[in-house]
Amino acid sequence: MPIDTARLEGLHIVRKVRETVRRWWGVELSFTDPKGFVLDHGKGIIIPPSNQLCTACLGDREGLKRCNESIEQAVAKLPPGAAGGARLLGACHMGLEIVAAPIHFGGEHQGSLFACGFLVRERAGAAREQAVRVTRSLSLPVLQPEAAFDTIARVDERDVPRLTDLMDTTVEEVAEYEHAVAARERRIRNLTAELSGRFRFADIIGKSEPMRRVYALLDKLVLSDVTVLVGGENGTGKELIARALHFNGPRKDREFVAQNCSALNDNLLESELFGHVKGAFTGASRDKAGLFKLADGGTFFLDEVGDLSPAMQVKLLRVLQEGTFVPLGETRPEKVDARIIAASNKDLRELVARQKFREDLFYRLHVVALEVPPLRERLDDLPLLVEHFLQRAARRTARPLKRLHPLVLASFYEWGWPGNVRELENEIERLVVLSGDLAVIPPELRAPKNGAQPEISNSGRLAALVQRGLGSNLASAVEQLERDLIASGLVETGGNKSRLAARLGVSRTTLIKKIRDYHLGTDEPERPT
Repeated sequence: MPIDTARLEGLHIVRKVRETVRRWWGVELSFTDPKGFVLDHGKGIIIPPSNQLCTACLGDREGLKRCNESIEQAVAKLPPGAAGGARLLGACHMGLEIVAAPIHFGGEHQGSLFACGFLVRERAGAAREQAVRVTRSLSLPVLQPEAAFDTIARVDERDVPRLTDLMDTTVEEVAEYEHAVAARERRIRNLTAELSGRFRFADIIGKSEPMRRVYALLDKLVLSDVTVLVGGENGTGKELIARALHFNGPRKDREFVAQNCSALNDNLLESELFGHVKGAFTGASRDKAGLFKLADGGTFFLDEVGDLSPAMQVKLLRVLQEGTFVPLGETRPEKVDARIIAASNKDLRELVARQKFREDLFYRLHVVALEVPPLRERLDDLPLLVEHFLQRAARRTARPLKRLHPLVLASFYEWGWPGNVRELENEIERLVVLSGDLAVIPPELRAPKNGAQPEISNSGRLAALVQRGLGSNLASAVEQLERDLIASGLVETGGNKSRLAARLGVSRTTLIKKIRDYHLGTDEPERPT
């Protein structure tokens, strides 16, 4: 991890040592990268020592180039490895002293702390001739180079160890700080991975308590071959559950086969499930392997089993009981070893009670039951799901990631989502398309339901705003909440700042300042109250 000078500027030790050496000796401290390049210069920041010669030299293109080359050559003399400390490294092109201390962390040489533009008092006279000569050869804007030389800071030879000790202390603290930052970032990555694990299971997303219960049950089921009956409304993700069980279990290297039992009539479904031989029926011009054969050794997901006819229920029961099936037109049974995961959006117990579903088949399927909660019972997952679908839409369209206006997210909390997660996904995709190049999806694009937009309650709005603040530090979360409250208030009051200021309990002047700070201003005239 390279030196981040912007981050180091805020360190107390760096500020204090810089102030101390500046006050005591008039010396400026700066950082270089491992090759000796002055990092501040790379950002266009030049802080010359307080003398006329260095100021003029650093303000000249050729002079700045030679200063940088001098620092690079001096830093190259630092001993390799973590051994050694700050030391004088010779003179720069102007004849002035260079002192530097190597910075090591993460097992690597990361750069150095250095100072230049000063003289050791006892050796100052010998440098005068070179400084004057270089000043004139570069045609620097210095009227009297000899007099300007006297403005260069002097450090007594006995004070050089004090200067180097301060620099050593600084780089030691910098190294400790960087070690701490690296450790903290590792903890954050580990925590993020842990939280991601809690919020996801394969492609299933959710952190709500109902979803945590689903994850806990999935953890127990993935390594077994037990038959599972998945219940839940349309659009809740029953097939995702089946895929998660398969691709996280011992059969993950074999086929995962899915079939909707309500999609075909009996004849076509029987052929699809069990296959047929050539001539089994009109149009059967060749042998065809069924899906059960394809799923041998893997997992077979039977969706909407509650729609199976009584005749197909009998055939499925045989497969579950005996592990065999007979293709259409064939007389010999074939064996199959497939894990069965069934799903239905109907209450199979009720169908059994009404004699619409075989009781023996029900108990064969109902070894372990898993109910997927509808979206309206897991609204805590809305922010995670919205972010997931927005990211997916951004990848599909190869466009920048969009975000929802707070009022749009707030309206999501007030909608019943009869189509569940599938409906939410389709709605996000629709909003992304209709919003065009807008970075924020506006409230007016939210689709009316049954001819009217659902009213957004205060609780729904607050839930949305609070969720937007999660994951930030407290200051950022409060700032985001304040920004969103003002933005939504401007919409609701039609841009009337006096009315909004009264509602928020602040002065109109304060409100206008915050609108300007948050870039929420508009050129539209303010609507009257």
